[in-house]
Amino acid sequence: MKLNAVNKLLKALGETTKLEYNEYSNYIGFHGIGNAYNKRWLGNIVPADLLKLSVKDAVEIIVTLSEGGIFYNKFPDYIETPNYGDKWGRLANYIEINDRAIAFMDDGCTCKGILSCIKLLPAIPPSAKSWANCIILSQIWQNIYGDAYEKGPFEENSIYGLRLNASYSENIIDYSIVDKITPEEQLKAFVDLAHFRGIKVGFRHVISADQIKVACPNHDDEIFSWNNSKHIEIYITECVKLMNLGFECMFIDSAKHIGGYDMANYTGVGALPEYHQMQYILNEIRLRTGKTNISFVGEKSSDDFERYRLMGLNAGTDFITGDNFEAVRSLSERLKYYRDYAPGVEVTNDNNEGGLSYEQKLNRINSALFGYYLASDKLPSFMQMNDLFPLRYDTSTHHLMMTNPSYSTDGTALSHWENLFAQDDGRYYNKCAGELFAYALNL
Repeated sequence: MKLNAVNKLLKALGETTKLEYNEYSNYIGFHGIGNAYNKRWLGNIVPADLLKLSVKDAVEIIVTLSEGGIFYNKFPDYIETPNYGDKWGRLANYIEINDRAIAFMDDGCTCKGILSCIKLLPAIPPSAKSWANCIILSQIWQNIYGDAYEKGPFEENSIYGLRLNASYSENIIDYSIVDKITPEEQLKAFVDLAHFRGIKVGFRHVISADQIKVACPNHDDEIFSWNNSKHIEIYITECVKLMNLGFECMFIDSAKHIGGYDMANYTGVGALPEYHQMQYILNEIRLRTGKTNISFVGEKSSDDFERYRLMGLNAGTDFITGDNFEAVRSLSERLKYYRDYAPGVEVTNDNNEGGLSYEQKLNRINSALFGYYLASDKLPSFMQMNDLFPLRYDTSTHHLMMTNPSYSTDGTALSHWENLFAQDDGRYYNKCAGELFAYALNL
């Protein structure tokens, strides 16, 4: 009998597929307020609480927290994405998780990031009645330099460099079990578990040509070129493969500058696609997958809204921070008739280098979740892992995108997870953030 991806992953890890009800997680789980009472997740946590568990433990917690109240002794064979219509991306909350930072670090190597994401899923609030929450993974494909290796805290090992046409990152996939479950099936297991949680999933990538390499079977890697039709075809094919695994959102770094727009503020390296090229590419991804509900999100696509809508985007970042609740609500009212595309509220972004107080971030989350007159007019919002699970004081979102240090004090992965994030104050902050989501889920 053919196993679904989740059960196949359990078997590959030496586990049985029979699941046991997790009474403790049921007891401590946060609930949505009012009619959203059945929407549950684990709040008042630090990530190490979950990352130290086994994958099977995480699957059992996920099934125990089932919104429908049904406990499945075996994970179901068919899971659909939560249905918020084709334009769901216009309203969604996007939460980026740095899967490399929470990966398993052992003896100088980094691996199994997708398994860590599965373990963290019970702590991500589910989607609300009126809009979806969507996890964005920082890394899927290989990075150009140092993939699978930790480096010093100030030694560059940037995620902002992609290697296409070469399977998936060794930071992310558990390659020790690929004889039992393929990299694609490992990603599919994560996608199915996220969908079971009522959460949508996407991935981030760069489009600056000199930050992308194309692996070639018979010669050295080539620098990507937007003038090379073969490279463009590889790029489209790679995106389509992920969408066919169940990913449904693509976060496009430097999207604002596509077609040479506002290049004085462009900080990437290399050429960008022309405007008509990106229109063609996004349309091709939709056509080849047969999916009409893909959300394309543009970084800093925040000035000429019509330009980004016609490009094929659904949401864009870096327009308003959320510090001023009334400004967010006013923008929501101004854009309420724009149902295909809207710029969104940033709590923090991938370039954030820290410095915001917990109170300021909680205020921004509050504005993002409640800054409107009607829930149907909500703006999209953008958060980082750090906005739900605060990092330790001497690192930041951007630092972890640019470097890959271990914070372990004894060489173990558990010590890294414990020391990567803030401790008691981080737990309290997570509780406060969870309380905001609890009230939002009913809207």
